[in-house]
Amino acid sequence: MTVTEVSKAPDPVCLDDVRAAARGVLDPSVWDFVEGGSGTEEVLAANRAAFADVALVPRVLTGVAKADTRTRLLGSRAAMPVAVAPMAYQRLVHEDGELAAARAARTAGVPFVVSTLSSHRVEDIAATGATTWFQLYCLRDRAKTHELVARAEAAGCEALMVTVDVPLMGRRLRDVRNGFALPRHVRAANLDSGPDTEAHRRFGSDSALAVHTGAAFAPGLSWRDLAGLRARTSLPLVVKGILDQRDARAAVDAGADAIVVSNHGGRQLDGAVPSARALPPVAGAVGGDCEVLLDSGVRCGTDVLKALALGACGVLLGRPVLWGLAAGGERGVEQVLDLVRTELGQGMTLAGCAGVAAAASLGTERTGVHA
Repeated sequence: MTVTEVSKAPDPVCLDDVRAAARGVLDPSVWDFVEGGSGTEEVLAANRAAFADVALVPRVLTGVAKADTRTRLLGSRAAMPVAVAPMAYQRLVHEDGELAAARAARTAGVPFVVSTLSSHRVEDIAATGATTWFQLYCLRDRAKTHELVARAEAAGCEALMVTVDVPLMGRRLRDVRNGFALPRHVRAANLDSGPDTEAHRRFGSDSALAVHTGAAFAPGLSWRDLAGLRARTSLPLVVKGILDQRDARAAVDAGADAIVVSNHGGRQLDGAVPSARALPPVAGAVGGDCEVLLDSGVRCGTDVLKALALGACGVLLGRPVLWGLAAGGERGVEQVLDLVRTELGQGMTLAGCAGVAAAASLGTERTGVHA
């Protein structure tokens, strides 16, 4: 056996393997930025516990030999009911950043959501050929906000996803303790920010990113702002950050084509309801009037299956994509998405589901073990 053969890492068999590999290569402060949540990080644990508390009730003798994971999300074909979640500054974990992750999403046949705070321009990410959606943070500079929408449309993005749960950035104690700031080579490319902004300077009492977003993001948004965006674009409009069924109905009334049940991966209000727990009442409230996606805490294909059974049309996959990007660049993200599709397909087959529509009809029970 050669030295090369000895040193070559085995392919991951689950996302936890990818997580371990990523942690081994990332700077500890970057790892904390990726993994951390707000406050006591109560919601980080609660998101996982909520999935663990869901038990599926499989069907038998359905004649299913191999499930079909294909579906449509916001009118786009998808190889599985999964899209890559919008995540900022991906060049922090790999030099190719969003370009590599988007290429992997294209290969996997799933949509890629471009963040307002991506470290490559939306035009360059869309040019990878991936199905792209654009995630929008409304800025204090309204003209700049409108310009971002126009750029996303011109670049060929197929949906506009407005994040509504960040009136201010949650206090992320790991970043505060680390005095976290962006390195000079990483910037918010869509905002044309250079290497010397608030995000690049260290602050004694807060993270640089919190200071930067506080200066850039518009606080105090209302449903009127959402209605204004609806009037401005013909793209499908997605509202991300819904946890209350009353807000779900209001989003539909404001013209949303889809909502994302999300607590921002535990990075905003610490103590918020887990997304998987909020999903059933929210899905019931909209009653099929819009698509419902779930974000926060998805860590395997079985979680995707549980989300479908609880009322979602699909999920957004976040941190595991960054793990794959850190551990292996484009190929690492491909491995993550391949694992999720394999796990989902096997889970659907074992549950007697021929396709995504059948998965939506699965019964669920709460185990009570992780409540």
